[in-house]
Amino acid sequence: MLIAEDGKQMGVVGIEQALRSAREAGLDLVEVSPNSSPPVCRIMDYSRYRYEREKRQKDARKHQRAGQLKEIRLRPKIGIHDFDVKLRKIEEFLKEGYKVKISVFFRGREKMYPDFGMRLFERVEESLGEGAVIERKPFKEGNHLSMLLVPKR
Repeated sequence: MLIAEDGKQMGVVGIEQALRSAREAGLDLVEVSPNSSPPVCRIMDYSRYRYEREKRQKDARKHQRAGQLKEIRLRPKIGIHDFDVKLRKIEEFLKEGYKVKISVFFRGREKMYPDFGMRLFERVEESLGEGAVIERKPFKEGNHLSMLLVPKR
């Protein structure tokens, strides 16, 4: 079964006739479906087809964001304005479809008061409202507390 370059079916043709048609058009004879009966071949520019396929795959990879993660770092004694700026950035990342990891770092005597970090997480949760879902509750990792947010679908 032979398919011409413009998509028209030329019917069942012998292999020599198909190769001759491809040479006359200056194109390649590509076997599309070898397992069917009769096998299906197409006359096409194979190098151009490969180039376009790779370009489509590259564009598809470029637009994938599902697994990407952004991190926002906070301090336990953060100012009101600084908190608002970080919150806007979190909202922006969530709107773009990123997962956001929020970390509160403790130094020195701050390590004795992890409840400051928990209060910060509660403020973030209240401020975001329905815009985000907590994927991972706050957890302690060494000198910092972390929480993972995902955008609401």
